Amino acid sequence: MDWLKNLFFGSDVAHGIAVFSLAIALGVALGKLKIGGISLGITWVLFVGIALGHFGMSVEYGVLQFVKEFGLVLFVYSIGLQVGPSFFSSLKKTGLKMNMMAVGVVLLGVATAISIHFATGTPIPTMVGILSGAVTNTPGLGAAQQAYSDIMNGVSDESISLGYAVAYPLGVLGAIGVIILFRFAFRDNIKEELEKQGASDGKTHAHRISIEVKNPVLFGRTIGDILDLHGARFVISRVRREDGKIDIATPETEIKRGDKLLVVVDAENEKFVTTFIGDKTDCEWQKIQSGLEARRIMITNSRVAGKTLGKLGLFGGYSFNITRVNRAGIDLVAYADLELQMGDRVTVVGSSDSIGNVEKILGNSMLKLRMPNLIPIFLGIFLGVAVGSIPFTLPGIPQSVKLGLAGGPLVVAILIARYGTKFKLVPYTTVSANLMLREVGIALFLAGVGIGAGEKFWDTVVQGNGLVWIFYGAIITIVPLLIAGVVAKFFVKMDYFTFIGVISGSITNPPALAYSNSISGTMDKPSVAYSTVYPLSMFLRVMTAQLIIILFV
Repeated sequence: MDWLKNLFFGSDVAHGIAVFSLAIALGVALGKLKIGGISLGITWVLFVGIALGHFGMSVEYGVLQFVKEFGLVLFVYSIGLQVGPSFFSSLKKTGLKMNMMAVGVVLLGVATAISIHFATGTPIPTMVGILSGAVTNTPGLGAAQQAYSDIMNGVSDESISLGYAVAYPLGVLGAIGVIILFRFAFRDNIKEELEKQGASDGKTHAHRISIEVKNPVLFGRTIGDILDLHGARFVISRVRREDGKIDIATPETEIKRGDKLLVVVDAENEKFVTTFIGDKTDCEWQKIQSGLEARRIMITNSRVAGKTLGKLGLFGGYSFNITRVNRAGIDLVAYADLELQMGDRVTVVGSSDSIGNVEKILGNSMLKLRMPNLIPIFLGIFLGVAVGSIPFTLPGIPQSVKLGLAGGPLVVAILIARYGTKFKLVPYTTVSANLMLREVGIALFLAGVGIGAGEKFWDTVVQGNGLVWIFYGAIITIVPLLIAGVVAKFFVKMDYFTFIGVISGSITNPPALAYSNSISGTMDKPSVAYSTVYPLSMFLRVMTAQLIIILFV
């Protein structure tokens, strides 16, 4: 039976693979359990790893470090690819207010952790671990561990991961508790938002409406004139004449009294468009035999990615019309300056032949999307590790700073996802492929953290200061969110559903987002707010975790 003993308590490669696999398999299985509708998900891998490490199933240090750090790199890089296309746009216009709120939550959490350190004397590595757990931010944990190891010439401090482990569960529950608490404070606002939701029938993104032309100013004018008269983003897809004939809408199409227009518009501009053009009307376009058809075509041609509809000559065509672009499940109005991305699905209206010609330009080959683009992934990881290894100085900080294995790949992935097509790099991965890469990475990292910390868990947490650490984590979770709620309610005048999405994103907390979505019904405001602030919040969490270690250790 020596082989069985060596499998669980040995030191060879087979033992390491077995222990990591066991930790991940059991952790993922436990993550499917829900208590009160809430689950800790993949974080169970950390707790199972701690249990295995506690009972002597350790892994050789070099192997443990490699697997753990490589898992972290895979995780943050896949996150960067996911959020990169929207990272810079999220800092503009309406997203700016939400991001400023999220930045405030991040900085308040950091200030709270540092204040507890000075007030209680708790070591700063432990406080950074508690901070990362309290805001459920695993990349911040990895960044803090690496920064500490760099400063201490390879020596690690397991209290960072132990602090993370004990603070994480209450980090999830504390955020949901704040969301529940503020339901009472925002009661009137919630009622108002739900009434608006009912009135708009849930149409917050691009959708189709029929309008009968009633404005005399528009009689005899062309569609091009109408679009030029107002900067609102909407597309006129088809025109039905009084005699029942249907024409494809082009910039030269002349509008006459009594024409009915099929318009694609978002909720923000719908009221203006209907007021400007005429009255909404019922018209069952699908049942009308017009010789025109609508088809969705997927962008699979890498030469198209990164270019706008206008530059491709696909906006305002004479025999077809592109009305919508579906990206990540959201319909966007197809305006001339909209940049196309790999995997976008565009709705094209026209004759069968003209749609076929558009299809040749855009690709529409699912096989191409299913084939993995490994060069951008591993070249990007190489560049990320290289960028993360470059030391640089900040004013007032004597110690040189590095982005590290968490920050470097994250920054490079964001840049490649946004600008890679300009350098012939196609960073697109299917949703399932990106999710697989991300989940494998985070599972390897959490298993490594847990196995490494398990030996000291009982003495440090159970018989030591574990309960006190949990209390500190609760303060770090709840206090910044309470302050953010007061600011959102009385100063920023942010609505409740946007607010709960912002705070869920600012603490990078998927369970909190899931709960927010469950109470918002069909309203997608929490998800939109979460995705708006998530990229910047994730970046700041990684950077601030390193800076605290560098400044105070």
